[in-house]
Amino acid sequence: MSTIKGFVIAGTHSGCGKTSVSLGVMASLARRGIHVQPFKCGPDFIDPGHHAMACGAGETPVPSHNLDGWMLDAATNVDIFNRYASRCDVAVVEGVMGLFDGISGTHDAGSTAQMAKILGLPVILVVDARSMARSAAALVSGYASFDPDVTIAGIIFNRVGSDNHAELLTEAMTILPDVPVLGCLKRDEDITTPSRHLGLVTTESDEDGLDRYERLADWVESGLDMDTLLSALPDVDAVAPFEPVPTVPTISIGVAKDAAFCFYYEENLRLLREAGARLVEFSPIDDHRLPDALDGLYLGGGYPELYAFELGQNNKLRREIRDFCESGKPVYAECGGFMYLMEDIITSRGRYAMSGVFPFRAEMGERFRALGYREVQTRNSSLLGPAGATIRGHEFHYSTIQADADISTTPTIYAMSGRKGALPNPEGFIHANTLGSYVHLHFASHPSIAEHFVQACREALGD
Repeated sequence: MSTIKGFVIAGTHSGCGKTSVSLGVMASLARRGIHVQPFKCGPDFIDPGHHAMACGAGETPVPSHNLDGWMLDAATNVDIFNRYASRCDVAVVEGVMGLFDGISGTHDAGSTAQMAKILGLPVILVVDARSMARSAAALVSGYASFDPDVTIAGIIFNRVGSDNHAELLTEAMTILPDVPVLGCLKRDEDITTPSRHLGLVTTESDEDGLDRYERLADWVESGLDMDTLLSALPDVDAVAPFEPVPTVPTISIGVAKDAAFCFYYEENLRLLREAGARLVEFSPIDDHRLPDALDGLYLGGGYPELYAFELGQNNKLRREIRDFCESGKPVYAECGGFMYLMEDIITSRGRYAMSGVFPFRAEMGERFRALGYREVQTRNSSLLGPAGATIRGHEFHYSTIQADADISTTPTIYAMSGRKGALPNPEGFIHANTLGSYVHLHFASHPSIAEHFVQACREALGD
């Protein structure tokens, strides 16, 4: 068991600046030589990439791990947290949406508050104080009293207009002596990380990234005393989980990894390695052939639509991937990876040929076509294992299968439901031993699926 500082940075609402504050805090601690372990509440892929770079202090990135109260049970979340927090000095968990926002208006499932309670961590609340003074204290009072099992250890006021504004806010908070003001951060639009349709720009595409983290650290330190912040927090225990004897890799799985394909849960990759897979990264944008001696492929999500021209021009690799799928070796593709296996991607710039494994086209829209948590039940056996598995994940995309496509000729194996019940659209498309879907599955919601994927690769070899 190790004793560390651990806390959750939550927001009053989406857009209050909690990601900027989180990155600034992480970067500030990291450049002091403190080993910071980042985590992200919710299914987000982009924020964890920025966490990794901010905590790496310009050197080796520190992978950030997703925690989620709906996709994963409490024990799994605690295990993931302890596995990595037990190796660090300070664990920082960035929340999702507002502190109490989750999948329901009546309970806390999927919320930051739920995760803080599961992990037993105090919360630092980021409050957008723009256009508020004494009213900010009323707002904080409501958050502090809403759930007595959530401990708010302090407040960071963001987007403060002036020294006088900061003084008014601090004065107003004297009515809540148990909730200290840890800092007041001045409004600064220049430190905002740029965004696009699925959220912030990814680290793979953010050319100003390392400099931005330094500026965020400077910004945080201009209005927040990091020593005071750490001293205001209790020590927490992080118990390292039992680690199995490392498995000697017996098969190799190629993992698409570049600016177009960068959405992977770190836990998915760990579970594949633990099951006996050697993961070999390759770039569908830049590489003209697959790595040698692959037994399976994992094509994750990302932004293939932004790199559709480059992907379409890489004819040799597209054909090689299609041939790999036709060979019967296991291939798992989700969201962007699934789009890459279709005939074409259609964007506002034109139509671009993809790998042609699934006989339909992905057409981009101006607004999202699907958003939310998903529960999948497999109706047939596949590379994920036998029929009847229940797996949880998330769906968020702006593209859809072109309306005139005849998808009835392609078998599907998912029965899928969302927050409001069963969803009617066919999902979990099968061709040979290739499984494609718009859903990002979290393997830790049903850990044996990683083992089944690896075993399917072995069986394709005849082992």
